[in-house]
Amino acid sequence: MPPSAILDVDGTLVDTNYQHALAWYLSFRQHDIVLPVWRIHRHIGMGGDQMVTALTDEQVEEEKGDDIRAAESPLYLAMIEQVELLADARRLMEALAERDHKLILASSAKQNELHHYLDLLDARELADDWTSSADVQETKPEPDLIKAAMEKAGEGPAVMIGDSVWDFEAAKRADVPSIGVLTGGFSEQELREAGASVVFETLAELIDKLDETPLSD
Repeated sequence: MPPSAILDVDGTLVDTNYQHALAWYLSFRQHDIVLPVWRIHRHIGMGGDQMVTALTDEQVEEEKGDDIRAAESPLYLAMIEQVELLADARRLMEALAERDHKLILASSAKQNELHHYLDLLDARELADDWTSSADVQETKPEPDLIKAAMEKAGEGPAVMIGDSVWDFEAAKRADVPSIGVLTGGFSEQELREAGASVVFETLAELIDKLDETPLSD
């Protein structure tokens, strides 16, 4: 059997990274912490349980972390109808399915967000399974999400497709080869340094060159 394809969702299949960055910016600002949006973007893809400490410090996490996270969710949901599929996201899934790869959508999103993405992708019958925040104890860059996706895929090798440095840190810790795309706003150098085996500018380029990736093994 070909390796299973573990597909990150946010920033890889759906264009959400900048809405998430703005929601975090507004949430921090509601709690009297003003951060430059570019710094927040550099942490998108990291789990929300780790974002506050990474962007501020342990004291802010202890005093305000839960409140900041609680505020971020409705701020993002207020923008979720603006979210669009990334170009060729559905075509990538179809191409992988035609090559007999199992498709596991790897997301640590909350259930309501995940179901919105599944609707956008029309993915419920095409994907073999998917994960949500309920499937992980520790979020990226910890490997829990990748391991949960691998369990859903069953036995055999797997390859991760993602867009952020945190995807590839997690894949590396799970000992899973990975493929990067530039759709999340991180550079090729950053993704390669984080562990991506190969990086493509777009999903269309990835589709055209699947035979040049670890998915061809």
